[in-house]
Amino acid sequence: MTHPINRRDTLALGLGLSGLALGLSTPARAAEPLKEVRLDYAYYSPTSLVLRRFGWLEEDFKADGVSVKWVLSAGSNRALEYLNADSIDIGSTAGLAALLARANGAPIRTPYIYSRPEWTALVVRGDSNIRTLADLKGRKVAATKGTDPYLFLLRALHTVGLKRSDIEHVSLQHADGRAALEQGRVEAWAGLDPHMAASELGAGSRLLYRNVDFNTYGFLNVREAFLQQQPRAVQRVIQAYEKARLWTLANPSEAARILSEEAKVTLPVALLQVKLRSDFSHPLPSQTHVDALRAAAPILVDEQLVKPGTDLSRVVADLVDTRFAAPLIKV
Repeated sequence: MTHPINRRDTLALGLGLSGLALGLSTPARAAEPLKEVRLDYAYYSPTSLVLRRFGWLEEDFKADGVSVKWVLSAGSNRALEYLNADSIDIGSTAGLAALLARANGAPIRTPYIYSRPEWTALVVRGDSNIRTLADLKGRKVAATKGTDPYLFLLRALHTVGLKRSDIEHVSLQHADGRAALEQGRVEAWAGLDPHMAASELGAGSRLLYRNVDFNTYGFLNVREAFLQQQPRAVQRVIQAYEKARLWTLANPSEAARILSEEAKVTLPVALLQVKLRSDFSHPLPSQTHVDALRAAAPILVDEQLVKPGTDLSRVVADLVDTRFAAPLIKV
């Protein structure tokens, strides 16, 4: 059973974790005093909504005069844009999206897993004549570039010998992709919860293709510079996420209600996402996550999404930090 660690324990752990022990380079100069922690929240990350709703981070940092800034991420692509632009310090993405960003130069690392979801599938309208993946050839398919649903789409196509060039890809943000499907402007959509669940329950949309193994984990990513300069702050954020995770495990219906209110979806939609499609039991990055990304990595090469010769195995090792959170989490 996981037991939460209080703030005093967290700070004590912080004193014992040096940059070198974590595999991080020592900053050339002392970091500026921390004034603000900037992180995202996302409808595809229910624990981020719980954490924001209860103000646990604000309460923790208040005594130190540190403020907390929340930014909404509409998808992994937005979270990665904010991280790259130094608009946030910590952002929520899918694992494969984080790998793609790291492979293309984004200086991020992943010390925490916020969920193991089945948050994406290929979706068609209920009255569609599309019955198999092969039927997608030549069809208009909506997907958000740089996100797990987009990469899920590519991996799914490859299972039947199709490539991106065999479909007409329409690049739309997740909510717009749902609208385009339901309005008949595209014939299929690489969905993302809660939009996908809402389309199923509200519009009668049908899941054409599901594969939980093609859904990569929910990665909580940190800018490397922030991780190097403010390791104790990152520890405190992770511990707050742990509090939210444990609360969500103990109160799934209440967590679904928060999601329903924040994302403005019905409670049945939120319950479908939280109770049936999200696993919050494995927060510590491990060899399992490394192996999952290495298994998924070939799609990035096959679809020429990374530079030729990129050592993706090394990129995975650089991205997934299996040590930073280990002293903070008992699993």
